[in-house]
Amino acid sequence: MSGPELPYSLMSELGKVQENEHPPVHLWHPDVERDIDLVISRDGVWNYLGSPIKRPRLVRLFASVLRRDGDDYYLVTPVEKCRITVDDVPFQVVLMNVTGEGISTCLQVTTDMGEVIPVDDEHPLRIIQDGAEWIPYIVIRDGMEGRLNRNVYYQLADLMIPGKHLTLDGEWLGVWSHENFFPMLPV
Repeated sequence: MSGPELPYSLMSELGKVQENEHPPVHLWHPDVERDIDLVISRDGVWNYLGSPIKRPRLVRLFASVLRRDGDDYYLVTPVEKCRITVDDVPFQVVLMNVTGEGISTCLQVTTDMGEVIPVDDEHPLRIIQDGAEWIPYIVIRDGMEGRLNRNVYYQLADLMIPGKHLTLDGEWLGVWSHENFFPMLPV
């Protein structure tokens, strides 16, 4: 989507971003700020003006300049900051790789944007209860989280073992990764 579908200044600045790098959006504080009708739905689909963006490279480009400020999400360039709507979280975790066992287990997850993230103290897992459903999340970068897809959650559930966490009372089902125990469900 380009031309009149997305504002020209945003598109021209995004064109300067190199692939596979995360630009220093935390350093950019442009004077121009506005809202655009871009929504990341709960299932991870990026929609512009109510229609899904079908070009994965464009979605990845947008994701590379995504920043969270408080409860708001923005696409940020050096000259413009555009607030978007995120229904849940901006990323989906689509794959998980497991190496080692016990306390030496190392988990790595891959997002829908192709980012590979270790499950560690910088990228912790958490789980919330939404009605009868338990939903696991992981911090991806800069305070932004990814939701584990159902297949990854089932894989994670197969790894859960009882354990104790230093700051929580009682026993929990959880997983080890990079010598950290991540409590997921109370026993």
